[in-house]
Amino acid sequence: MKPACWPCRASQLLLTSDGGRTEQHWHITMPHVQATAHVNGVTQTRSSAGQYNGFCQQGGLEVLERAQFRGEGERVAAEALELAMAPPCPGGEMDVLLMPDQMMLQIHESIGHPLELDRILGDERNFAGTSFVTLDMFGRYAYGSELLNVSYDPTRGEELASFGFDDDGQPAQRALLIENGILKRPLGGAVSLSRARHQRADLEGVATSRAASWNRAPIDRMSNLNIEPGTATLDQMIASIELGVMMRTNVSWSIDDSRNKFQFGCEWGRMIRNGQLAEVVRDPGYRGISATFWRSLAMVGDASTFEVMGTPNCGKGEPSQVIRVGHASPACKFSRVAVVGGHA
Repeated sequence: MKPACWPCRASQLLLTSDGGRTEQHWHITMPHVQATAHVNGVTQTRSSAGQYNGFCQQGGLEVLERAQFRGEGERVAAEALELAMAPPCPGGEMDVLLMPDQMMLQIHESIGHPLELDRILGDERNFAGTSFVTLDMFGRYAYGSELLNVSYDPTRGEELASFGFDDDGQPAQRALLIENGILKRPLGGAVSLSRARHQRADLEGVATSRAASWNRAPIDRMSNLNIEPGTATLDQMIASIELGVMMRTNVSWSIDDSRNKFQFGCEWGRMIRNGQLAEVVRDPGYRGISATFWRSLAMVGDASTFEVMGTPNCGKGEPSQVIRVGHASPACKFSRVAVVGGHA
């Protein structure tokens, strides 16, 4: 068992040559619990919200309350033992019900990074990669099903990357990047947007230029990137699945340089059969292509399934910049996904 909690404070002062002054302060708390169990030659690790501190929020002790930190040790240890005694996840094409702590990684890798405008313009090719997204897609491309609504929202107070101004001094406001499945705008700050408008004069961006330190130039970064809640309850989503897997908590990921083809693994899975939750399974995973996976989005959970998550260590840029990112999402059902099973 490994419980931990990392509190930190950050302050930022931005002065501009035209007399502008922006001062911002953040208090961040990152609770984390992890347990490893070994039973009959099988070793499994379970964590409270991902082995990379997925439950990160702005705030102090109230974050521990929201994370239910007091009781997490007992739950995580019990689930680690349960997984060590569980059968491997079967493979094949079936429905997948992704919970928010896995949706966080899905959003991050297959929506967030592909929509960074500097990457679309080719700036990250030799380090973080390019994007399958091109400038002509904005305003017309069906990124997902009609149920997909993705917001850039730096105004949500408790989310990890909330702020009033980006690091170019631009005021930050909530905006939809994807609306009813249609791609609307990139994650592009003032500099990248100016460059892109030579090719797309009508392109709109957001205030999302950020730097990891005083000695790094601001670049286009994810901030708070969220999927808006839908109308389905968790029970309704489960009842709609004849054969599928509920998956929680990312443990591994692989995605190509254009952020298109991916394979993700999760810590915990549970089979769904004939609309009912069935046995717990270990080592569940799935694969897909970003350009088509989001179109298989069949149900979006309501506000009761919505959780605010985050990661403190998103890397990008040369010289390298590691920065905090927020993601919030409801549970989501995807139809006919290629599930990657575990090994006996």
